[in-house]
Formats: sequence, structure tokens, C-alpha cells
Amino acid sequence: MANFFIKNFRWIAGGFLLTFLSSFGQTFFISASIAEWQNNFSLSHGGFGRLYMLATLMSALTLPFLGRLVDIWPEHKVIMLVAPMLGLACIMAAYAPSIPVLIFAIYILRLFGQGMMTHIALTATGRWFAGHRGRVISLVVLGHQAGEALLPITFAAITVWLGYQWGWITGALILVLIGLPFGVWAYKKPRIPRQDIDDRSETAGYDGRHWTRAQVLRDPLFYILLMGTLAPAFIGTTIFFHQDYLTTLRQWPAATFASGMSVMAFTTIIFALLNGVLIDRFGARKILPFFLFPLALSCFALSQGASVYIFMILLGISYGFSSTLFGALWPETYGTKNLGAVRAIIVSAMVFATSAGPGITGTLIDQGFDLPKQMLMMGLYCIIVCFLMAFAAIRLGKRQTKS
Repeated sequence: MANFFIKNFRWIAGGFLLTFLSSFGQTFFISASIAEWQNNFSLSHGGFGRLYMLATLMSALTLPFLGRLVDIWPEHKVIMLVAPMLGLACIMAAYAPSIPVLIFAIYILRLFGQGMMTHIALTATGRWFAGHRGRVISLVVLGHQAGEALLPITFAAITVWLGYQWGWITGALILVLIGLPFGVWAYKKPRIPRQDIDDRSETAGYDGRHWTRAQVLRDPLFYILLMGTLAPAFIGTTIFFHQDYLTTLRQWPAATFASGMSVMAFTTIIFALLNGVLIDRFGARKILPFFLFPLALSCFALSQGASVYIFMILLGISYGFSSTLFGALWPETYGTKNLGAVRAIIVSAMVFATSAGPGITGTLIDQGFDLPKQMLMMGLYCIIVCFLMAFAAIRLGKRQTKS
């Protein structure tokens, strides 16, 4: 495996970098500035949640159209568009003079950060690797965990020293001076798959064909799979967005939630790597019935007032399984020829889920329905969907038999 990693370093490192840079559009990073924005624009908790939901929803609606560029342009040219736009959004977030500008800044952050950075990385990896797809994706998605472990602490330190605006300026500089040149270098040379390890530039789906986006949207199983794949995005975003609320509600020390996120990131890394090996051995389909169970336990633990480290560890287990699973599931199910267009729909749906989380839950909190009660409902949802994922796995197995 070490020799494989060395030979494929540029593509693995490039994917890792892109998922790391997606952090600037992720909720855990944006939420670090919520208090300043609420103070600047006199927004309530639910008011900012609805603002955030609107901006993220707009990005979700845009992503299916923008995401198709990965099927049309070479990956490095897409990076040349995405990285500068994300850097510009960071500057806008730092100096937004009004609520409309703030909404537009968050819209660009979510579209080019959470959306396109992750989309490019996982689409290219899913297309360029087949025989070792699970393991490679497990390495690429570690960029998310690296961002969760490093950036909140770094941002907090910069904020204390220079103010929150300089935290965003630093992000813009990282994107333009490091992310742009390294990402272009890494992806400018497409990977040529090796036939001897069963890597092919175009790998068909379970039924032996390459699905178009229109065909995927007509597939009933696709919507069942979405019910599972969207759950971690909705629930995780909700938890990160309401970290100040939870810290106050549970009377945790100020640094407790941040240290819990570091524990979650470490746990996620372990289980992402483990799941990469399992996917290469058994296939993504066989993991489906199980990946939401730890997330359900995390919801139950949070609802019952458990230690932050308990629910963060459980959240990390589910995140580790799901982060690797989603990168391998879609090319395995629907093929790689139209993977960019197919993944654009999926990432758009995930962005939509992350938009709904803060808006809905923040409004419910304002109405007196506290977050612990909401987490109990989310845990029950995960248990129900586990059974639906088992059904989907059986149906996909029948397609695999026919192919």
C-alpha cells in the first residue's frame, strides 16, 4: 500500500487538499463568526438560522448546474475557478456591510466550499480509481477531519489576537497562495488507471451500464439511498451550528465543545480508514445497513445529556463510515461515465439538508421545542432508515447479479 500511495501521491494529496479547503464553506467554520454577525446585524438565533438556510438553499439549487463542469472541463480548470471564488467569499464574509451582502457571502462559501471543493475531489477520485477506490477515498476525505481538527482552533487564536476578520483574510490567503497552485498542479495531469489492478477510466454500475442523470432521477432506489446519505449532513450541521446553544444549555466549559470536535475528528479518521478497507473487500453496498446506527446512538446520547465526548465519539464513528461510503457508493451503483452530473445532484441534496438543519431547528428552539427533544426524534429517524438501507442493499445486490 505504501508503494501505491507514493505512485499516486499527487492525486491523493490533491484530493486531501480540496476536502481540507472545503472547510471554509463548512458549518463548523462559518459558525465561529455567528456571534459577531448576530451582534453586527441585530439577529436572533432563529433569525440567523433562517438567513443561513436561505443562503445554503440557494447554493443547493445552483450546484446541479455548476457541478456539471467536472464532466466538461478538466479538473484543474475547475479548481482555477473555484479557489479564487471561495477566497473572494472569505473577504466578503469578513467585511459584509449589510445583511444582503452577508447572505451572498455565505451563499458563495457554501457553493464553492462545501459544494464544489468536495465535489471535485470525490468525483475525480471515484472516476480515477476502482480497484483501490475505498482506500483512496478514505485518505482523501481525511481533509475534512484535518480541517475540523485544525481550523477552529487556528481561527479562534487569530480572532483573539487580531479579530475575526483576520481569520477570514487568512483563509483567503491560504486558498489563493497555497490551495490554487497546489490543486492545479495535482490535478493538471489526469491519472491513467492501471488495468492490472482492475482500475478503469470508465467503470459501469451494478447493472452493467452507465446511468445518466435523468435515469438516476427516475430510479426509486436513488431516493431511498438519499434518505440515508442526507442524515449525517442534516444532523451534524445542526449540532455544529448550535454549539453555543448546547454549551450554554449543558453548562460546559468554553473549551469543551472544541476539544470534543478534536476527539470526533480523530475518531472519524480511524473509522474512515477502516471503512475504506471494508469497502474494497466487501463493496459499499454491504455497509449501507449499518452506517447510521452510531449516528442514532449519538443523537440519543446528546438528547439525554451525556458527556460531549461520548456523543462526539459516536458521531465520529458514523462520520468515518459515511464519509468513505458516499465517495464509493455512487460510482459503484451508477457507474463513472456521468459521475460528475450524478454527484452534482447528490451534493446539492446534501447542501440542501445542511441548509434545512439550522433554519428548522433554530426556529423550533425559538418556539420552545429544545434541541435535546429534537435530537431524540432524529435518532429515531436514523433507526428507521437503517431498515430502509438494508432493503436498498438487497435491491442493489439483485442488480449486481443481473449485470
